[in-house]
Amino acid sequence: MKEKITGQSIRLFEKKGFSETSIQDIVDSLGVTKGTFYYYFSSKEELLMDIHLGYIEGLLVQQEEILNDHTKTYKEKLFDIVYMLISDIKLRGSAAKIFFREMKNLSDEHFAMIDPKRDQFRFNLEELIKAGMENGEFRPDLNPGIITFGILGITNWSYQWFKPDGSVSDREVAEIFVDMILQGIQLG
Repeated sequence: MKEKITGQSIRLFEKKGFSETSIQDIVDSLGVTKGTFYYYFSSKEELLMDIHLGYIEGLLVQQEEILNDHTKTYKEKLFDIVYMLISDIKLRGSAAKIFFREMKNLSDEHFAMIDPKRDQFRFNLEELIKAGMENGEFRPDLNPGIITFGILGITNWSYQWFKPDGSVSDREVAEIFVDMILQGIQLG
């Protein structure tokens, strides 16, 4: 039941917004009582926190698997991370929207639990860029921090416009992004 509450809440938060969705809306849409909700969550914010943790922790696990694959180059790992973020929209696009859009509704205490995990994802990517620079796969004159923010900016914003069932696949979007990141858009 906890998963049903979470899944339905994600759909309602995406449609109506966190602030505009009441616990009553959630339980009514599931045909359960508030007691059922409170059995699993002490508050609507705790539910939001659970959604945030599930989303970022899932990304971190996938990122670690990619980073720990010693058979791949840094360019391949960069592609795999970008592809993972884009393809994740197909699997958890609504949770991504909630993660980015509703973070402002977390208390300082809850935000303090999420923020280090977000930072860890960014630091891991930045270390990948630095390592690729050191071994000659990436240009040595880059600013790894800014490059990392750029990569995360283009991938994280994709949940706003990318349509998994559209004319361009998640793999194609990842290939375009990585080509743009590695080659730029300048001719010659």
